[in-house]
Amino acid sequence: MDPDCAICHAPASMACDCEAKGLDVAVKQAEDRMMRSIYTEIRSWVRGHAQDYILEYFRLLTDQRKTAHSAHLDRITAHAYHYYHAPPHPTQIAEAQASLKRGIDEDWQASVQRYPEVLEYFFGLVELTLPAEDEPAVKDPPLGSLSNFRKVNRRSGSGGAGGGGPVPGGSAAVAPVGYRDPAALHSQTPPPMPRLDRRTPGPRERRPAGFGPPPPPPAASYYPGY
Repeated sequence: MDPDCAICHAPASMACDCEAKGLDVAVKQAEDRMMRSIYTEIRSWVRGHAQDYILEYFRLLTDQRKTAHSAHLDRITAHAYHYYHAPPHPTQIAEAQASLKRGIDEDWQASVQRYPEVLEYFFGLVELTLPAEDEPAVKDPPLGSLSNFRKVNRRSGSGGAGGGGPVPGGSAAVAPVGYRDPAALHSQTPPPMPRLDRRTPGPRERRPAGFGPPPPPPAASYYPGY
């Protein structure tokens, strides 16, 4: 027999999705509580390493470009002194500086465009390991209810099979609420009967066992006037 929906109380035959939606919400809430700090730490670690890589990559590109720029200035300076016996024309220097600036901008753009690739790489280095299915913490989580009921069932089964009580020196089994041991019902001393003056008066004679004739009525009625 399948239970009704725990949320809208609809019969199980209606197959409502209240419990599935509620479980999705509960999973998201538990994930936010338990995993938020882990996600934040991972994101910060990946971001920092990605930025360091991009900056180092950009530095290498600009170093190469600045080296090429210096070599270009040396060439135009040597050419000017060789042919004109004078320093290079200011226009040539300005054009070389402008070319260097365009190259640095291109290098930075190329570096920044690598962020998706670099971020995926460092995110891929993060390891999240799930515990094995046969680990005790997975098979029997210390949440109280399941472990207690399993212990009760094991102890009840062993006691019934052997016909004896608990093992000497061992702890008594904790029974669920409302559980009464049938063997204990006969060994307990019955509670004392209430005082006669607090009970509804009735015949004092005991009814014999079996299906014999009923006892005779009392000599006088308890209620006056009858």
